[in-house]
Amino acid sequence: MQLKKYSLLPAIIVVLAMISSCKKTFLDLNPLDQVTEAAYFTSPDQFKAASNDFYNKMVGFRPLNSSNIYDWEDKGSDIIGGGYGWPVTSNQTDIYWNNPYSYIRENNVLLEKGKAYKGSYADIRPYLAAAYFFRAWQHFFLLKRFGGVPIDTIVVDVNSPVLKGPRNSRYEVTKQILQDLDSAIAGLPLEASIAAADKGHVSQQAAKAFKARVELYEGTYEKYVGKATDGDGSATGAGSAGYDPAGVTNYLTDAASLASQVMGYSDYQLFTGVDSLSNYYLFVLDDALSNPKGLTKTANKEFILASKYDYTLLQGNANLTHTGAGGPTRKFADMFDCTDGLPPSVSPLFQGYAHMEDEFQNRDWRMRFVVGTPNHKYWGFGTAYGSNYTLANYETLFNWPSNINVAYPDLTLGGSGYGNRKFSSEAPNRADYQESYDYPQIRLAEVYLIYAEAKCELGNGSISDADLNLSINKVRARAGVAPLTNALIAPYPSLTMLGEIRRERTIELVNEGDRFYDLYRWGTAEAELNPPAEGMHVVYNGQPTQIATFTNPYTNKAAYNPASYPFGVDAATGALLLFLPPKTPMTKKNYLTSIPQDQINLNKSLLQNPGY
Repeated sequence: MQLKKYSLLPAIIVVLAMISSCKKTFLDLNPLDQVTEAAYFTSPDQFKAASNDFYNKMVGFRPLNSSNIYDWEDKGSDIIGGGYGWPVTSNQTDIYWNNPYSYIRENNVLLEKGKAYKGSYADIRPYLAAAYFFRAWQHFFLLKRFGGVPIDTIVVDVNSPVLKGPRNSRYEVTKQILQDLDSAIAGLPLEASIAAADKGHVSQQAAKAFKARVELYEGTYEKYVGKATDGDGSATGAGSAGYDPAGVTNYLTDAASLASQVMGYSDYQLFTGVDSLSNYYLFVLDDALSNPKGLTKTANKEFILASKYDYTLLQGNANLTHTGAGGPTRKFADMFDCTDGLPPSVSPLFQGYAHMEDEFQNRDWRMRFVVGTPNHKYWGFGTAYGSNYTLANYETLFNWPSNINVAYPDLTLGGSGYGNRKFSSEAPNRADYQESYDYPQIRLAEVYLIYAEAKCELGNGSISDADLNLSINKVRARAGVAPLTNALIAPYPSLTMLGEIRRERTIELVNEGDRFYDLYRWGTAEAELNPPAEGMHVVYNGQPTQIATFTNPYTNKAAYNPASYPFGVDAATGALLLFLPPKTPMTKKNYLTSIPQDQINLNKSLLQNPGY
């Protein structure tokens, strides 16, 4: 294995640590035995090495500067965990304020050095474009979390006005993000032009896809939330300077256009695999032993941009298989369509909940990949439990009737009864915390979903079958689900086209860090997050379900222990109540996190978000 093939990994950024060590103070002389910024940025390779570190500053499997390792998950939402994962009180400190600005400084340093570079601009152009891309990336992270924030486009020193200046509005921040992405698009190479040794670097298509994501987010936020979280900019919040009433239409139109452009490139393809059971190995493709078909990472053409991990150079360090990525709720399990393309609430194919496996029959294939099927045995993980695909046919292996595997929470643990499967590995040559598959930052399936949602929003809830076939139906097809059409849902008053597109987005992108922000931008967080979360049905049609009476032969214990559920069973649905409604309900205030108090203490011009 040649190291240069993993040029984005921190293992090769030792030189950057040397650079950082020379940023202690502006009073230091340049030590003759150390590299300095002034001496370092003199060749294209040095610009490239510095830009490589930007890729390590995206939230992925590994923690960033003591950040929460699982903040890319959807835990605490209505679909995973069912907890109360939204901001409630004012934060005294927040690494998610400090970290992005630290990373933005690195972007600005590279851009500043580019202005002084004596060589050919063309030689460093892609690395400067990457700096624009990641400066936009970090500002967007701040925008989603805090709303309007101070825009930082210079190398700040102690006298810089930005350190004592007010917050920019969300509209001004969005404008800056889009300007940076335009600069990135102009300077980045197409995927096809990126050398094999540099694959994984950000491409022009990735910048277009990310710009489409930003515009869909802001367009729908402005449409459904509007100025409700802005504050007046005088007493609270960042205000509404720069607001444009035409922004919604302009953003959504451009989002659809950019998504269409990315969809037109042949460089990226939905990972369709070779059979119905291996479609979602794209999330855990590592080496040839990580899946029954002997596929490696090269088989995945769906990831447009990913955080790269490697067993030798940079492991995931997340223990995702044994600790899981949060327990799905009943609400989430009910979101998976039946194979006829209709949700369980209206589909004649739905089998109900009487037996443990009934609700998994005739369903979207993704259900069995994301939610562990009761009474099915899954291979474990690591040398003690790992799979040996030479011992059994793949189909036989995954349909081997057995007890509920102890690696997945059963109901005695007070969980939902549904076990998470997404990002769960079966590699026999990997142990805990050794995940080496890549984390998707932007993938083609999301681009299809952006296109469909933007088109439907522009159509005031309507979209043509032709546009559905260009986008969302490709994602549904690989999941074994019938196409979404206008005629399909027309007979059912409870179904809307926009609702079905949002449903599709939710199940496709689960545990990729989108659920909370989707609910915020749709303005539906209060309705979706305030009701109590539920787990599996222990009563169905007035009778106890199999899960309520089942004895796990592996543990010789009842699968269902009523004492583990202090809130009992929902009388209306027969499902386990996991939580009561929150003591502090979700409101519009909670769409944004508070500005950390330590930052307000340092800069009196920073105004707190409304309600905190």
